[in-house]
Order: sequence, then structure tokens, then C-alpha cells
Amino acid sequence: MATVVQHEKEQQNQTDQMTQAERSMREEELSFYSNSTNDYGDDNIWGLLSGVGGNIYEWYDFAVYGLLAPEIGACFFPKSSEELQLINSFGVYLAAFLMRPLGAILFGEIGDRLVGRKHALVFSILLITVPSILMGLLPTYHTWGVVAPVLLVLLRMMQGLSVGGQLAGSYVLSIEQSSSRSRGFRGSVCDASSVGGFLLASAVTTITRSILSEEQVDVWGWRVPFLFSLALAPILYYIVGNTEESKLWSEAAAEDQPLPEDAEDAAAAGVVAADKAVPEKHERPAVVDLMSSPFRRRQLAGMIGVLSAVSSSFYVLFLWTPVYLSELRGIMKEKEADLINFFVVGMQMFFIVLSGKLSDAFPHRMDLVRIGLPGVIVACPAMFGMFEGESWFGYVIAQLQFGFCLSLIQGSMAAWEVELWMADPTLSFTGVAVGHNIASTLFGGTMPLVATFLFYRANQIIQEEENPNAWTLLWPRLLPGLYISVLGCLSFYCISCVVRHPHDVRTGDSKLQQAVIDENRKYEERKKNRANKAKKQKKLKNLEKSLNEGLLNGENHEHEDHETGSGGGGGTNITTAAVTTAAAEQELIPYNPPTTTSDTKNEESMTTPPAIL
Repeated sequence: MATVVQHEKEQQNQTDQMTQAERSMREEELSFYSNSTNDYGDDNIWGLLSGVGGNIYEWYDFAVYGLLAPEIGACFFPKSSEELQLINSFGVYLAAFLMRPLGAILFGEIGDRLVGRKHALVFSILLITVPSILMGLLPTYHTWGVVAPVLLVLLRMMQGLSVGGQLAGSYVLSIEQSSSRSRGFRGSVCDASSVGGFLLASAVTTITRSILSEEQVDVWGWRVPFLFSLALAPILYYIVGNTEESKLWSEAAAEDQPLPEDAEDAAAAGVVAADKAVPEKHERPAVVDLMSSPFRRRQLAGMIGVLSAVSSSFYVLFLWTPVYLSELRGIMKEKEADLINFFVVGMQMFFIVLSGKLSDAFPHRMDLVRIGLPGVIVACPAMFGMFEGESWFGYVIAQLQFGFCLSLIQGSMAAWEVELWMADPTLSFTGVAVGHNIASTLFGGTMPLVATFLFYRANQIIQEEENPNAWTLLWPRLLPGLYISVLGCLSFYCISCVVRHPHDVRTGDSKLQQAVIDENRKYEERKKNRANKAKKQKKLKNLEKSLNEGLLNGENHEHEDHETGSGGGGGTNITTAAVTTAAAEQELIPYNPPTTTSDTKNEESMTTPPAIL
């Protein structure tokens, strides 16, 4: 008992020494640790299938453009040099990424505040289907002139707007429907399905280039993969139509509605958690609520930093590497690069699911991430170094070892992202979407441009070398990989020193655990007090109603007695005394029995307070 009292005194002293901002940050952090639970997960299969199908479909449409960037660049930017065609094509790719944060805000509002996760997914799928088909039918520069590349940019921006909400929606819906023991696995299946979209895009692109000649692909064959999305849309709409809404979100949305007339009954029964039901908060957009909190801003910044290495590595491995090996270095043909990429992507899917399952066995979700990040820091430069060995076996192994290290991070990343924001289901969609898409835009969308610039810079360094040797010819080729290494160091710092996660309590020190226990105890006390207050208010309301009815009945009796000649107001006094006695029995108001004039003096003497000794 003495230890607990001493701990509370130390805690109070620390609180008194904090500034207002520090105190607010501490309170939000403890509240975050206390509320990051979800008891509604039932591992619903349709929620998982909708996330998987949606990711495959979205990322297929999104990846096809990157894999066909050389052909698209020649069709829509024909007056540029070969290098500028590729850069312009990747510039259009970046334009889609610039729309993703806006899509995150839009779909975050839809999924958190308006219609829920399920309908947000449906809307995002519809938004990417239309531009994909139109891109497959869009005339080239030779037909429409400068209008063609302008329309290409606009259609890609529509795709980016859709992807900004789809991936986050699939993560949130699947993880919120998961039990705590399977979040890592189900999240990894969603993440692997994103890779599956790249796999499907790589397969369709490879088949198209294998069946058609290079001239046919350059002229019209590049349209076939875009039009193939028409065959996938009906299947996906059927899956999403059978999906249930997240119960965690539905419960939170129900709690945040205005209280009904019988709110006292609901509060007394524990249906409405008064601490969490704040309808006024939702008068503002979700993104405003997200950015108004210092703790959430820190979480968002840390999340973006952690995802910097993952996003950039993902696009280097699956999008830029085939272009690097075929178009830039000329080591192999496009079909051969696509075939290797197809195999690597397939293995990556297996690695991600395996890592996700493994992450559920670790005490802390970020344990496996801390193992994978040093691997990525080393493996990416090593991959570009192995490309200089001119060995087909080396080309495959180089990409596989990098993909395996990346999968150790990706396997648990979906569950990790959602758990960061699970404390408030009316902000979780927005938090995941904004953080994920800002990171993808800053580090994933710019990666092809940065890597292409570093490649040409490496060529310039090598050409300017007066006395070339093995080292001076090798290290410039490592520049894209070294860029990934720098981002990997940033990610490791953010996940270790910036961002907070609910599992910190499980593996944290005794002070953190005790603080969270105290916060939980205070929350339960507040909840109990408010429930008791609601009960008393309801009883008082009923007593007031009875009192009014009693007074009315007493007036009626008095009126009747007056008419019959019995006179007096005794009926009113008797009724008032009865109601007052009932109130005293409910312990709401003190009971003083009716007194006569002769008893007043004795009553006054009894109620006089004694002298203070």
C-alpha cells in the first residue's frame, strides 16, 4: 500500500513539473495505450477477401503503367529523346502519387465519418475502373497532339486519388475484423495481395510482349493490359458486396450519435461510454481532428518515417529494377527482365505471408521490423553490386535476398499501421490512409525519378574518371541502393525513438505499465461515477414527476373538500410528505417530516451545529 501511495506521489510531482503541452501529450499517450483494444474481431473471411481482391485489382491497374512506361513514353512524348521519354513517363507516374494524399483525406472522411469502410472500398474501386479503361482507349500524341498527354496525366491523377483510399481501407477493414492473435497474418495477406497486383500486371505484360512483336506492342499492344481490367471488375464487386461492415467502427459510430430521449437509461445500462461519446468532435473533418492533436501529429510523423524505406524499396524492386536491367543498362531484353521480376514477385508474396504469421508470435509487433531494417540497409546496395557480376544466377539471387529482407518488414506492417490508430475507430481510416500515402508519395512516387537521376549521375561520374579501376567503376552503380540505405536508417530511428505502439505496454518498463494501469483504473472510476450520476438523475426525474402528480391530486382533493364543506389543505400536506419520504428513501434529498408550529423551537435547537472543540 505504501509503495502505491509513493508511486502516486512521484507521478503527481512529475505531472506538476510538466508544461501544459507536455501534460497534454502525456495524457493523450496514456489514453492511447489504454484504449487500443478491439474485442470485435471474428476473422470474417469476406472482409479479408474484399481487401485481397481490391488490392489485386487496384495495384494491377496502377502497376501496368509503370511496367509499360517505355512504350507509353514513346507514344505520348515522341519528340523527346529516349532518356526524356522515360523521365516524362515516370513524371506522369509521379502525378498519380501526388493525388494519393488527397485521396487519403477524401476516403478517410468517407470511411471514418460518413458511410464506413465497406462503402469507401466500393467507391475507390469504381474510381479506378473508369480511368483504366479510358487509358486503354486513349489516342496517342500522333492523333490528338498535346491533348493526349494532358488527358493521360488527368486519368493517372484519378487513379492516384482512388489508390489513396483503397489500400488503407483494405488494411483497416481486414484488421478490425481480425482477432488479436491473427492480425499480423491477415494483414500480411492484404499486403501480399498488393504484391499480387504487381504479379498479375507483370504476368499480363510478359504474356503480351511474348505473343506480340515489339512493333505491335509499341503501336497498340500496350493497351491490352489496361483493357484486361474489365474482366476483373465484376468478380471484385461481388466479393465486396458480401462483406460486412467493421463492427468496431459501427459501435464507435453508434456511440458518437446524439443521445436519445432515454439517454439516462442507456448510460445507466453502460451502453453509452460517456468518456468516448463526443458528438461535437465530429463537427470537424477527420483530418482536422487528426492534426489538432500533438500526440497524433507525432504518431503520423513517425509512421511516415518508418514507411520511407518500405515504400521506396517496394518500387525499386518491383517497378524500377526491370527497367534498369533492360532499358537503362541493356543487360537483358524486356521480356527476360519481366520474367525474372515475375518470379521474384511470386516468391515475395510467400515471404510476406510467412513473415506476417511469424510477427504474431513476437511479443512486440515491431520486433520483426527491427530485424528486417538492417537487412534492407545492407541488401539494397548489395543487389546493385551483384548486377555488375554479369551472371543470370546473380541477377535472380540479388533480387531475392533484397526481397526477403523487405518482406520481414512488410509482413507485419499492415497490422502495425492499423494498431497505431485503433484507439479511435472514427480516425483510424484517416490516420492509416494519410500516413501511408504521404510516405508513398514522398518516397515511393519519387523513387523512379530519383533512381533514374542517380543512374545518369553514375554514368557521368564513370565517364569523368581518368584512371578507372574496379572500385571506381563499381561504387557509382551503388548510388540507388545507398539512397535506400539512408532511408532505412531514418526508418530505424523513427520506429525506435518516435512512434508509439500499443505493444509498448507489453514489453515496456514497470513505470509505463503502472501508468497505464492507473489510467485504466481512473477511466473505470469515471465511467462508474457517470453511470451512477445518470441513475440518480433518472430517479430524481421520476420523483419530480411523482411530486407534480401528487400536488395535482392534492389540489383536486382540496377543491373537492372545499365544495363539500370539509375545507383544509391536508390532502396536499399528506401527499407532499409521502413523496418527500420516497425521495429520502432514494437518498437523493434529505427527509424532514412535516412539523407543527409548536415543534419549530425544538427543531431549531436540534439542528444547531455543535461548537468546534
